[in-house]
Amino acid sequence: MSGVAGRLAVVTGGGSGLGAVIAAHLVAGGAEVVLVGRRAEALDEVARDLGGAARAETCDVADPDSVESLAARLAGEPVSILVNNAGIAGPVAPLTEIEPHDWDEVFAVNVRGTYLTCRAFLPGMVERGGGDVVNLASVSGKRPLARRTPYCASKMAVLGLSATLAQEVGPSGVRVNTLSPGPVEGERMDRNFRLEAERTGRSVEEARSAFVDRAALGRMVTPEEVGRAVVAMLDMPGMTGADVDLSAGMVA
Repeated sequence: MSGVAGRLAVVTGGGSGLGAVIAAHLVAGGAEVVLVGRRAEALDEVARDLGGAARAETCDVADPDSVESLAARLAGEPVSILVNNAGIAGPVAPLTEIEPHDWDEVFAVNVRGTYLTCRAFLPGMVERGGGDVVNLASVSGKRPLARRTPYCASKMAVLGLSATLAQEVGPSGVRVNTLSPGPVEGERMDRNFRLEAERTGRSVEEARSAFVDRAALGRMVTPEEVGRAVVAMLDMPGMTGADVDLSAGMVA
């Protein structure tokens, strides 16, 4: 299968940020989209903005019962695209100061959530003989990022999960790939720069420059670039088990 036109996609974390942008690009490409997340109001707002090709379904991807309920509500519908975008950043602190419950929360959303949704929707794809899974990893799963051990470890786990899963389901015509964005322009990174400035005593602009200058292109990527990349990956029928780096050159 290639392209997105006429296909049904599930996008987790679809109520805001990258999930909403990815959903918008899928709709623009002719797909129908099910927006999945925990906050019904946010999901409904995005669905209204996207028009009749999008609808909202509440679900906590870290909760097996919630994911099973979602799969039951979509039973019989030909979901052929699954974009696992839901994720949390977790604590910013030295590993020795991170509480076990904070560590577990990051893995519950970022890794178990990916596992649970794949487990729920892959059987239908396998039965129909085709489909696509795009898991959002991160460049932080491939290079050091001090004070972010749970996030980096969880994204490395997503990379390993995806590569292995591609081998399992490839013979059935299902493709599994990861997209690894670098830092993405927006409020989340702005907040990180403010916190780093407070921690180090530098200005926000100095904190931003110290981080962004590590990228070969000297900039961050945009949410729109991430949305376009997902659609482009879905239009490459020969690609599976791949990790696409979209980081403006911020690699290990």
